[in-house]
Amino acid sequence: MSWLSDTLTSTIGRKLVMSLTGLFLIIFLVVHLIGNFQLLAGDNGLAFNAYAKFMTTNPLIKFTSYGLYAFILIHILMSIALSVKNKKARPVGYEKVKGSANSSFSSRNMGILGFIIFVFLVIHMRSFWYEMHWGSIQPDTAGNKDLYSVVNAAFSQWWYVALYVVCMVGLAFHLSHGFSSAFQTLGINHKKYTPFIKKLGIVYAILIPAAFAIIPLIMFFNS
Repeated sequence: MSWLSDTLTSTIGRKLVMSLTGLFLIIFLVVHLIGNFQLLAGDNGLAFNAYAKFMTTNPLIKFTSYGLYAFILIHILMSIALSVKNKKARPVGYEKVKGSANSSFSSRNMGILGFIIFVFLVIHMRSFWYEMHWGSIQPDTAGNKDLYSVVNAAFSQWWYVALYVVCMVGLAFHLSHGFSSAFQTLGINHKKYTPFIKKLGIVYAILIPAAFAIIPLIMFFNS
């Protein structure tokens, strides 16, 4: 198993793992967004509650979710490991560095942006995922756990909606660099494809977080 330890301790190996887990999470965000749009169905949450039940009871989905949790944890651990290693390699910064001259805001602040997303995940999981599994949620008219009421109550609070939107802005900046960076780390870097990948990454980084953010805003102003 020396190849595994070598991979997880080398800079290239850690970046490779981060890229693969990052791309998986990018795909997951689209699937999760489709499910979240059920919140706007206008049926008092019946569609969303049915979706939530399916996601928490289907054996294949449950197995995939365990992989998701593992990938999130691995992605975070690899990020921390790389940051620590880079810091040790260069404990004292250069005297004159103009970051904006050769790097984007997102690339210079991936650690901070990642921390914002991590904090959001903790709050988000506690508010919804934990409640869905172990909270005392009443059933809806179809007999499913009424998670919609929990979400609706959270999104009726201005501070929670504001926090959600701010975190989606952080996610957008994180994705704007992470999307194209993941492909580059995997060796998909060619003058014919790279410009398209970068443009696609920017579009994705804007549309997906914006779509996530608009859901609580609509629910808040309609409450």
